[in-house]
Amino acid sequence: MLTDRLNNLLITPLDHFGQFIPQMGLRLLLAYEFWESGLEKFRGENWFNAIHNQFPFPFSVIPTDVSWFLATWFEVLGAIALLLGLGTRFFSFALIILTIVAWYSVHAGLGYNVCNNGYQLPLIYIILFLPLFFNGPGKLSLDHFIASKFFR
Repeated sequence: MLTDRLNNLLITPLDHFGQFIPQMGLRLLLAYEFWESGLEKFRGENWFNAIHNQFPFPFSVIPTDVSWFLATWFEVLGAIALLLGLGTRFFSFALIILTIVAWYSVHAGLGYNVCNNGYQLPLIYIILFLPLFFNGPGKLSLDHFIASKFFR
């Protein structure tokens, strides 16, 4: 009886809010980070020429102007999509790939400005993307709304 009462008072509400809050928190945090990075590229000059030889294949054979364009717009549009919860799995996967390339070609060699090594922050981003990629954006998202209205 006590466990049923605890379940109704504590676990059931946690389960309910767990379908909304954690994924939204992840989306907002990652959207902010990638928005800032994308805007920095959008407002800045292409510095990929200086590190192009460090890009892993197949990115090493793509012209740096194309790489810069793709990185900038995947970060900007990906941030907006994450904010809205639209195309969450696609953009999570795309931003994981972008993070791996950045980790390999930039962060591992130069370090990153918020930690003392080049590995910590990119690894955190990748781990934060995994629940969004595998489980989706949560119920407070356009993906969920669209799926519930048109595909169920």
